[in-house]
Amino acid sequence: MGIGSARALVAVGLLSLVAGCSDLGAPGGTTATPTADAMYGRMVDDGITIPAVPVGKLDPRFARRLVRTPSYIPDEAGTIVVDTANRYLYLVQADGTSIRYGIGVGRQGFAWSGEATIREKQHWPRWVPPPEMVARDPNAVPWAKGMPGGLDNPLGARAMYLFQGNKDTLYRLHGTNDAASIGHAVSSGCVRLLNQDVIDLYGRVKIGTKVTVLPDGYRGIPLVEYLFPGITAPTAAPTPPKNIGQI
Repeated sequence: MGIGSARALVAVGLLSLVAGCSDLGAPGGTTATPTADAMYGRMVDDGITIPAVPVGKLDPRFARRLVRTPSYIPDEAGTIVVDTANRYLYLVQADGTSIRYGIGVGRQGFAWSGEATIREKQHWPRWVPPPEMVARDPNAVPWAKGMPGGLDNPLGARAMYLFQGNKDTLYRLHGTNDAASIGHAVSSGCVRLLNQDVIDLYGRVKIGTKVTVLPDGYRGIPLVEYLFPGITAPTAAPTPPKNIGQI
């Protein structure tokens, strides 16, 4: 067996453990949880086929899962908290837990922190490059008036737009097919989630959801949380509205 094959087998095992561990907080014992294939397998959304997450490309620490809400995360139920330094996004629940998603952030981290609200949600969003990008990047010129939604679109399967009052912060929570980018600072500045994860998050949040972005300076995640980061993978999202692809 080659080194590459061995690494792939290790990744499969670790991702399976992430997706299939027991629910320590469930009354009466453990509950059935989705497998890694159920969360990150191939899916068809509105006629668009989203490929499965390649084995070995996603660090298991950044797989979607239910965790006990860390003490440093604001615990207001229904709030999204973006922990840029540790590359996690938390959707806070009312019972002391959070659904945690791995994220990718901008090359210099995330330049903005504070509070915002989701004022707009888009399903397979259209992407319009800013004029500065069009001016410096020839590849953006054909899309100066907008790129239709699809797998090649930088915003992925879903986008949620962050506003402060009526002002667009120009930051988005959006999807990507690039599993290797999750956990890293590689994007143009917005928060990116795997397409399978952004679809899940999109189905759980509403317009008006509060988003708290923590300053990039926090790096004190406890070792035990780093090694054993939670409880279990969450159950499937509730049935989404009619115009949202099935999750």
